[in-house]
Amino acid sequence: MPFKMRVKLSAMMFLQFMILPVWFVPMFPYVQNLPGGGQWAFWCGLIMGFGMLASPLFGMFADRFLNSEKVLALCNFACAALLGACYFMKDPAILFFLLLAVMIVYMPSWSLTATIAMANSTTAAFPQIRVFGTLGWVASGIFSIIGVKCLGIADFDSTPCIFAAGALAAALGGVLAFTLPATPPKAKGTPMSVVDALGLRAFSLLKDPVFFVFAVLLFLAMVPFQWYLVYNPAYLQESGFKYLTVTQNLGQVGELCFMLLIPVLLKKFGYKWAMVIGLGALTFRYACFYGSAAMGVTALDFGGILVHGLVFGLLIIGAQMYVDDFAPAELRNQAQGLVMLITGGVGVFASNFVFQHLLDANASKSIVNGVEKVSHDWSVPFLVALGAAAVLTVAMAVCFNPKKPAAGSTAKAID
Repeated sequence: MPFKMRVKLSAMMFLQFMILPVWFVPMFPYVQNLPGGGQWAFWCGLIMGFGMLASPLFGMFADRFLNSEKVLALCNFACAALLGACYFMKDPAILFFLLLAVMIVYMPSWSLTATIAMANSTTAAFPQIRVFGTLGWVASGIFSIIGVKCLGIADFDSTPCIFAAGALAAALGGVLAFTLPATPPKAKGTPMSVVDALGLRAFSLLKDPVFFVFAVLLFLAMVPFQWYLVYNPAYLQESGFKYLTVTQNLGQVGELCFMLLIPVLLKKFGYKWAMVIGLGALTFRYACFYGSAAMGVTALDFGGILVHGLVFGLLIIGAQMYVDDFAPAELRNQAQGLVMLITGGVGVFASNFVFQHLLDANASKSIVNGVEKVSHDWSVPFLVALGAAAVLTVAMAVCFNPKKPAAGSTAKAID
C-alpha cells in the first residue's frame, strides 16, 4: 500500500473517532444535570442505538449510488452543523432530538470508514490503520485539558463546550473525506428491489447457520459490553473521579497496544478463539468493577478500564474483519452496516433497558444543599454483567464454528 494512502486512511480514522467521545462520554451526566434532564438522560443513552438503525440504509447508498468517501463527507458536515446547534440548546427534550439526529448521521460513518479502509488496503493491514481511530479517541481528551487549563472553562466536561469541540472535529473530518481514495459503489446499476432500497439485503447473510450464530452471540455480547460505554462515566462521577473523559480514555490508551496485536491474535487463534479471548477480557472487566463497587478498591476500576482495547479489538474489530471476509463484495457496505446495527443498534437498546432497570432498582436519593441527588449501588448491576459475560464466553467457545476461508480470500492472510 502506498505510504500516502496509508497516511490518509489513518488520518480518516483519527478524526472520525475523535468526533464522538469528546461529547458522548460526558453526555449522560451533563443531561442529568440540566433542569428536568433526569428523565431524558436514559433516552439520550439510547441515541447510539437509534443512529445504528440507519447504518444499513447509508451502506446501501454507498453500495449503489455514491462513492463511500463522499457519503462520509456529507455525514460529517451534517454532524458538525447539528452539534453546533446542541451547543446553544438548554432544553433537554429538544437536545435529545438534536443528539438523535447527530447519531443518525454519525454512526453510519463507522461502517463507511471500515469499508473505505479495507477496500484500499488489506484485511491484515486494517488494524494498523484502525489503531489511529483509537489514537483519535484518546486525543479527544485534550479538549477537556485545554478547556480547563488554557481557556479557564471550569469543569469543561459539564458545559456545552463538549458539543462545540465535537462540531469542530466533525467539520475537519468532512474536509478530509474529500481527499480520500475513491471508493466507488460496487453494485451501481444492478437491479434494485424494495429490500435493497431499505438497505436490508445484508440480512440475507443470516440464512447461513454459522453467520446466524455469530450474529446472535455478538448481539448478546453487546448487552454487557455497551453498559461500559454509556454508563461508566456516571459510575466514575459517583465514585469521585473528576476528569471523566480523560479517565475513560485510559482504556483507549491500552487499546493502542492491543489493536496492533489483533492481526497476530487472529492469525494464531482464528476468529472463534480470538472472540472467546475478547469475551474473557469482558468478564475480567466486570470482575474488576464489581470488586471496586463491592469492596471499595478503586484501583480495580483502572483494571476494568485498561482492558478495553482487548475487549473492543477482538469483539468489534474482529467482527468487522470477519464480515468483510464473509460478505460478497457488492454487499460489504451493507454488511458492515448490519454489524453496526447489531453492536450499536439493537444491542444498545437491549443493554440500556436491562441496565437502567438494574440501576433504578439499586438507586437511593438524598438532599444535598437543598438539591435532590441520586446515587446507586453499582455492585449488583456489575455482578449481573459479570455473570452474563462469563456465560457468553462459554457459549462462543461451544457454538461458533466459522468456516475456513476459501482460496484467495483476504482472510488467508489471517487464518
